[in-house]
Amino acid sequence: MAIGPRRPLFYMGVLSLGFVLGGFLSELLERFLPESSAKEFFTWTVTPAIGPIHIDLLILGFSVGPVALDVSLLGLVGVVLAYMLARSLF
Repeated sequence: MAIGPRRPLFYMGVLSLGFVLGGFLSELLERFLPESSAKEFFTWTVTPAIGPIHIDLLILGFSVGPVALDVSLLGLVGVVLAYMLARSLF
């Protein structure tokens, strides 16, 4: 039997918390680790981007973007840690 909330908002919150935690860990290691291959491995990021998207609705026109997401190894570690924390709490 499944235990805990199964709402999309809960999962989005856990995912967001994980990415923030992972970003914090990545910045912390980037600041304090000496130049080495370990620093490059743990702080290497992939940045997929979408945009800009131009929308013209005849009476209203606007642009959205670019929207980018920085994904790193420590970002994924942060998501796993947030998931484990949320699973233990709920």
